[in-house]
Amino acid sequence: MDDLVIARSLFGTTMAFHIIFATLGVGIPLMILFAELLYQKTKDRDYAVMAKRWTKGLAVLLGVAIPSGTIAGVQLSLLWPGFMEVIGKVMSLPFQIEIYAFFIEALFMSIYVYAADRISPAMRILSVTLIAIGASASAILITNVHAFEGTPAGFRIENGEIVDVDPWVAFFNPSFFVTAGHVVLSAFMTGAFVLASIAAYHMLRTKHHERVYRFHRKALMLSLTVGGIFSLLTALNGHESAQLLHKYQPEKLAAAEGLFETQSHAPLAIGGYTDRETESVKWAIEIPWALSFLAGNSFDTVVRGLNDFPKEWWPPLFVHTLFNAMVGIGFLLILLSIIGFGWNKIMKRPTFPHWLMWCFIAAGPLSVLGIEFGWIFACTGRQPWVIYRMMKTENAVTQTGNLATLFVLFVAVYIILSIAVVLVLRYYFRRHPVANDLEEKPNEGSLQM
Repeated sequence: MDDLVIARSLFGTTMAFHIIFATLGVGIPLMILFAELLYQKTKDRDYAVMAKRWTKGLAVLLGVAIPSGTIAGVQLSLLWPGFMEVIGKVMSLPFQIEIYAFFIEALFMSIYVYAADRISPAMRILSVTLIAIGASASAILITNVHAFEGTPAGFRIENGEIVDVDPWVAFFNPSFFVTAGHVVLSAFMTGAFVLASIAAYHMLRTKHHERVYRFHRKALMLSLTVGGIFSLLTALNGHESAQLLHKYQPEKLAAAEGLFETQSHAPLAIGGYTDRETESVKWAIEIPWALSFLAGNSFDTVVRGLNDFPKEWWPPLFVHTLFNAMVGIGFLLILLSIIGFGWNKIMKRPTFPHWLMWCFIAAGPLSVLGIEFGWIFACTGRQPWVIYRMMKTENAVTQTGNLATLFVLFVAVYIILSIAVVLVLRYYFRRHPVANDLEEKPNEGSLQM
């Protein structure tokens, strides 16, 4: 295999693995914060138990997120030296500031885990708030490098030399705010739905244990509410992302929708697959004029098609399928949240039907898949550029050989880590069932490890 293909496969596998833990590391702290706030407001100990147990799970996940993130950073330097040369001279600010964000998250995570039972309620909430802020800031700062790849700013390449460098212009590149918003909102959404899946699964298993069932029911409703809100906000932010693509990366938007000819009143293609030979999207459902409105808030917005660009600039056309899968999962999660809220709060039903419970269980894995599809779409849709219109991916890759061996070794490491995480979480929560936490006296509650 070509070194470029292997390098992309290796780094892509690393990011696909890391992004699961990084996303949950951003989303779950917000859920812990909401549980703490509800506990302080209602004095319902169920919410304190939620916060305690979610924190234990978060600690395990962070134990994998941190080393896998380190691996990703090392691979950036080893696999993409041409890219890192630009980053080192132009875009090093996010990496430098991210150290402080991680320091804040780690510091207050330690305080919350080991001293939560010895500090005031206000300090507990402050600690979790700063954990959430630190985690979100880390995600934003690292993702800003990705935003820079799509909308580079703050430098020029002249005769092969990097000139006119302005780090702050590069930092606040045109897609900074939209990309930052999308990564944080989608992480909050995913964290909530993963916890909803866990709660729904345990509701099915403990339906004859009324006290435990009620606890998981509260966790499910909290998770569905938070997940529904942030899935809706993610969809709204996605509209802004499409407008950003229309302005700065038009061929990526065209590939996402399988649009070959430039036109106004462009249709939105839902489903199907892009056929290069016929230059059409087969088996798609088309919504007339919707793509033009999505791109520019007007039905007569002119959307550029792929045929306006050299074919060597075209992204892989399968990104249409990735884009549809990402958007489809997002709307399904919104629908599930609405149904769950309506069934519980409006119809006042004490239990959920079996089929709906299994839908809730599927929501967590689907949200993680949505994150994966979105990340692959964002990176693959930018090809063949590693820095859009400035540096091709093939010009940034390392010339060192033997990458296939590294690929196999790292895949083995990720498989082992995945199994270890599942076993550790399973072992801990089996030895510490929720019934034991619920039976503790109020003054015995502790978040100590």
